[in-house]
Amino acid sequence: MHKILHIVGNRPHFIKLAPVSRAIKENEILEEVIVHTGQHYDKMMSGHFIEELNLPKPHYNLEVGSESPLSQFAKILIGLEKVLLKENPDLILVYGDTNSTAAGAIAAAKSNIALGHVESGLREHNKSVPEEINKLLTDAVTDLYFVPTQTGINNLKKEGKSNNVYLTGDVGLDLVFQSKEKILEAEKLLTQYNLTKGDYVFMTCHRAANTESVKSMTEIFSAANELGKKIFFPAHPRTIKVINQFKLNSLLEGDHWIISEPIGFFETQALIKNAIFCLTDSGGVIKESYFHKTPAIIIDKQTEWLETIQEGWNHIAGPSKSNILETTSTLKIPKEHKNSLGNGNASKQIVEIIVSFLNKKKS
Repeated sequence: MHKILHIVGNRPHFIKLAPVSRAIKENEILEEVIVHTGQHYDKMMSGHFIEELNLPKPHYNLEVGSESPLSQFAKILIGLEKVLLKENPDLILVYGDTNSTAAGAIAAAKSNIALGHVESGLREHNKSVPEEINKLLTDAVTDLYFVPTQTGINNLKKEGKSNNVYLTGDVGLDLVFQSKEKILEAEKLLTQYNLTKGDYVFMTCHRAANTESVKSMTEIFSAANELGKKIFFPAHPRTIKVINQFKLNSLLEGDHWIISEPIGFFETQALIKNAIFCLTDSGGVIKESYFHKTPAIIIDKQTEWLETIQEGWNHIAGPSKSNILETTSTLKIPKEHKNSLGNGNASKQIVEIIVSFLNKKKS
């Protein structure tokens, strides 16, 4: 048996973990241990997802909570030291680009445990973006690079990384493929909120670059008010806090706004799938819009998902009212969709590569 230890800490991690965990369960020589750092501690941001995606309850919860980045790192490293000594895994898997990811990678390297990075190789080429630092730290010590796009492969090659680099596609697409019936069932949410297919905007706004700027938030919400469409906005707790703190509530008034708490994975997919377009700064929604062939306008200044831009499905407008409105006025459905983020088979590929790697290592 080979023991795989997953380190996860937030909502996007559980989305990535779900199909990988399923693929591991199908392999009789693998066992898994799940460590939840507790970076997301709100039930709707993590607990609900664990139940919804039918994931095993995490074996450990480090309960780091909402702290400064350095405090989170310190607490995660201290907590992981005890777990790793007890479990002694053969390989650690980390996902994405959060503080949990980078701290988990450092813990693996310092403990001399093999590390696999799911969603490796992505870059925003801007070190002022917190996630970019986490990407660089993690890939500096990774042993198995599981890369979702050709752009990621190219980035790693430029950095001199070519051994154990695998183009697998994106694991999030696996989960969408595996959940088609549940996503279809979740479309009842449209009736609940009186939404018409192809006649509303799905919106998210939570990245620090936006929520830490009153000007950016004002520009984004002002633009949304002029779209002339209903807007479904599942608001991140951080965003609500900023809206209240800076008294921006007046920008979210009117019958066209449908503001909810964070919603489940299947409901999110149903709403993205049936929207006229998405307005988002979420890497997950950027990908998922592409999966569902729904255009997305990105209210951030960059994205690592360059293929979706190059094909014309997604467009970078940034937190600018004029850019957002100009982009929406010329929005067209591209004629081609190249499935640049994979074929829905990433998780099985990842597990096969891990088994081969660990078998060779033990032989």
